[in-house]
Amino acid sequence: MIDIHRKSVSTTSSNSPKSHIIFWLSLSLLFAAIYSYLALQQAFSSEYVVQDDARQHVFWMLRFLDPNLFPNDLIANYFQSVAPAGYSSLYHLLASIGINPLLFNKILPSIMALITTGYCFGICLQILPIPFTGFIAIVMLNQNLWVKDDLVSATPRAFVYPLFFAFLYYLLRRSLFFCLIAIALLGVFYPQMVFICAGILVLRLWTWERGKLQFSRKRHDYLFCATGVGVGILVLLPYALKSSAFGPVITLAQARQLPEFFAGGRSQFFNGNPWYYFLGGRSGIFPIFFWTPITLFSSFLLPILLLIRPRFPVLRKITREIGLLLQILLASFFMFFAAHILLFKLHLPNRYTGHSLRIIVAISAAIVLTTIIDAVLSTSFVKNRIYGYIQKIFVLVFTFSLTILLLFYYPLLLNKFPKTAYKIGRFPLLYEFVQKQPKDTLIASIAEESNNLPTFSQRSILVGREYAIPYHLGYYNKFRQRIIDLLQAHYSPNLEDVTKLINKYDIDLWMLESGVFTADYIKNNRWLKQYLSSKLTGDELVKLTNDIVQSLEQGNIPALSKVVPSCTVAEIQNYLMLDAKCISKTSEN
Repeated sequence: MIDIHRKSVSTTSSNSPKSHIIFWLSLSLLFAAIYSYLALQQAFSSEYVVQDDARQHVFWMLRFLDPNLFPNDLIANYFQSVAPAGYSSLYHLLASIGINPLLFNKILPSIMALITTGYCFGICLQILPIPFTGFIAIVMLNQNLWVKDDLVSATPRAFVYPLFFAFLYYLLRRSLFFCLIAIALLGVFYPQMVFICAGILVLRLWTWERGKLQFSRKRHDYLFCATGVGVGILVLLPYALKSSAFGPVITLAQARQLPEFFAGGRSQFFNGNPWYYFLGGRSGIFPIFFWTPITLFSSFLLPILLLIRPRFPVLRKITREIGLLLQILLASFFMFFAAHILLFKLHLPNRYTGHSLRIIVAISAAIVLTTIIDAVLSTSFVKNRIYGYIQKIFVLVFTFSLTILLLFYYPLLLNKFPKTAYKIGRFPLLYEFVQKQPKDTLIASIAEESNNLPTFSQRSILVGREYAIPYHLGYYNKFRQRIIDLLQAHYSPNLEDVTKLINKYDIDLWMLESGVFTADYIKNNRWLKQYLSSKLTGDELVKLTNDIVQSLEQGNIPALSKVVPSCTVAEIQNYLMLDAKCISKTSEN
């Protein structure tokens, strides 16, 4: 019986019937579908649900259904301008046939998960032609993808997985046409990965033979490199030549002057710990939840096992394509350090390692686990064979433990799986009220809930933490000035300052949250407290925020609080909606 189980684990695709491959592929797709179903349950758990990053990258696409939405909206215009062409075109195409972008955003991750699964299975068979290995890799990869909100966001970075896996698959299959298509699609969905593809193609021009590095003797390696790099240049050229209305990209020196980039900041990048700077966060090699599930730690054993390959029958079946994992690693590390050298022209360094390392680790761990399982099931693994019941009990306990750990720990034994970062709207009456306002309505507020209004109510806001992205100064300088103006007016003792802000930005509604006129509100505000803890005391926002807290603690009363009784047009749970025209008239009187 043990021998039968071992054959199901170690049989290669070339020596097994087609039904055997179909079985493991189908089981792989089943697990991907189960994880997707769990995510879909969260996505449709309430009427007002949106993925966290979709609030930035999808809300403005409602313009595809109604061009009159978000007129002259700085925030919507910015996020529309930075959206890759392929990404926005796909949503636009679906919107043209009546599919709401926010609905498509919830369904798309499941489709991409299944596509990724299929390509991953095919890649594994090219590296180690054992279908069981492909199954293990897919289970771990899907578990890893669903504890991070990359795939589920259905934003540009989510397309890395199906498209990059497609590139790798067609590269191993020597399918030039489809390989070039994959590169081109990556260029219009997530351009950063084109650099990784180009690096891999260049590295494949060298091979390790007879103990030394040599140029490849295979003509197709040069053909793939030349055409692949050429396509990459063509798809990246528009980005290089395009002059953004929201440029330029922030420089390293400028970023060091903004508290938003330091510990506790909205876009934390710099950290006093050099180890963390290069290993974690936006600046580091490893992404968050990189070692989830814990079985991925077994990937570290692969280099060791390869050194003693003859002792393990499974490892003798590994093909030369195992070198692809090293090529991905080298290309990713090269771009990681290049991004650090050119901060922030190539965007964030972790974008070049976070996605690719997940792929390397999942496949490597699958090979290691296949090797270990085969060794345990093999009666010839140890010289002193363990016979009878002791051997059977050991094998059964090991197999049962690994099965529970690999297949059922996620999702059955975790409270929060998958981790989708879906935001559930808790104030339906508020969203309904705002949605009834004219389409050109602009709302001013420092409340956290204002971040949800563009998505749930399709109305513009002056500022919001979710949209405080500081990488393009043409956008962020204007956005930051809005924050300064809003805070100054919000807590000013002079109502004329409030009126000036209303007239400057043509504000229609002012949303207030309970307790907003207290110092504790600012201290506990997830967005504003970054300025209270900043060491950049010369920064205008840092100084302003601290001055406001000090003023409130001294008992000074903001003028805006005095018009609440007369200018409130709606009171919904913890929120008050003030009519901006009423505030202006009160100021005149």
